[in-house]
Amino acid sequence: MAGWLLKSEPDVYSWDDLVRDGETVWDGVRNPQAAANLRAMRVGEEALFYHSNIGKAAVGICRVTETAFPDPTDPSGRWVAVRVAPVRPLPRPVSLAEMKADPALSGFQLIRQSRLSVVPVRPAEWSRVLELAGEPPVAGAARATG
Repeated sequence: MAGWLLKSEPDVYSWDDLVRDGETVWDGVRNPQAAANLRAMRVGEEALFYHSNIGKAAVGICRVTETAFPDPTDPSGRWVAVRVAPVRPLPRPVSLAEMKADPALSGFQLIRQSRLSVVPVRPAEWSRVLELAGEPPVAGAARATG
């Protein structure tokens, strides 16, 4: 696996908000598969920051800075959160329509399971999204560094 994709509604929490804050707790995930994906994240792994609902595009790259811990917004203690920090914006947003139209991304879980808010991104998918954004992929950029 190359990395992750994290969805956020930009009118609730946007890429610009993450950049402004410098780090955030990624909480509020209430889908079992998405929560399992949060639990699988490791410090240093990178994620595409995706604006859902409004914009529907990958706009930046963030990095996991703390692995799964109890979600502070969940009184039941069932759900988890992670902490992420911004790495860099993409040179240009990559829309969901572009990704859907690209045969290289036909198996991308973002497209196959569009309701999930946290999905894994395979190496070829990561490279292709970066290529569509106008950023040549850097070998190993999405791998854990610590």
